[in-house]
Amino acid sequence: MAESRRSDMDPSEELARLLATQIRLSVPNQTQAILELSRAGFGPTRIAELLGTSTATAKVTIAKSRKKGAEHG
Repeated sequence: MAESRRSDMDPSEELARLLATQIRLSVPNQTQAILELSRAGFGPTRIAELLGTSTATAKVTIAKSRKKGAEHG
C-alpha cells in the first residue's frame, strides 16, 4: 500500500518542491541542483530542505563554487 502523504501542504510549498524536483531531475548531479537553486535565490537551508540533503552540504557546495569562480575571475 502506498504511504499516506499530507494533503494539507501549502500550495506554494507544493510548487516549490515540484520545481526543485524538476531541477534535480534535469541536471546530472546534486551539486548542479544546489547551484541552480542558489542562482535562483534560495539559501542553503531551503535548498537542503527541497533536495533532502544537509544544510552543510549545500553551504559547502555553494562556497566551493564561489571560491572556484573567484579563482577563475
